[in-house]
Amino acid sequence: MEKLFNISDISFNNEFFILKINNQEYKFAIKEISEKLAKANLTERQNFIVSPSGYGIHWPALDEDLSINGLLHYLKSNRHVA
Repeated sequence: MEKLFNISDISFNNEFFILKINNQEYKFAIKEISEKLAKANLTERQNFIVSPSGYGIHWPALDEDLSINGLLHYLKSNRHVA
């Protein structure tokens, strides 16, 4: 299976979700991208699975899925600086 994205780091810093995709760091305001992640505690946020292809991230305890394409499109359409 070909990897769409190489996700090398996922972390949370206060109200931000920080994601390293293809060696580039992106920062997202959690409340803007996911109500479930915004309401979750740190333990729930840190319990995630990256899809083998790098397509997306799944949080089993929260039943939440975010696609990398969707996150990157969000940044582009909202003109946020990564």
